[in-house]
Amino acid sequence: MKKQIFAAVVISVFTVACTKSTTKTEQVENPDGSVTTTTTTVTETPNGVDTAKINNAKEDVKTKVDAAGNKIDEAAQKAKDKIDATADKTKQDLNKAGQDIKAEADKVGKDAKEAAKKGASKVEEAAKKVKEDLSK
Repeated sequence: MKKQIFAAVVISVFTVACTKSTTKTEQVENPDGSVTTTTTTVTETPNGVDTAKINNAKEDVKTKVDAAGNKIDEAAQKAKDKIDATADKTKQDLNKAGQDIKAEADKVGKDAKEAAKKGASKVEEAAKKVKEDLSK
């Protein structure tokens, strides 16, 4: 899109540069004493315009615009590839962090269960001792 706009602007500049405009202004006094002003603009294209030079210049501009557009496209693709690679790396890092958190949470859960078992067995032993003491 940018290429087409730039090419159109260049062609317009060449077209305007190859035309000649002449403006004539006439003032006429009317019978009632008022003055009427008439302005006429004449646009001419000189017969001696070298269209071969214009066509060569247009082709040269088109070639340069295409080359610039290709460079822009390549730079955009490189930037996109870099962003994609960074996103993939970030996704992998976050996935690994999530797995690490899950593993640690499982470990903490197991440790809590073991502590609860030990605590429960100690309570049971204490309850048996109390029961024995009460039986005596």
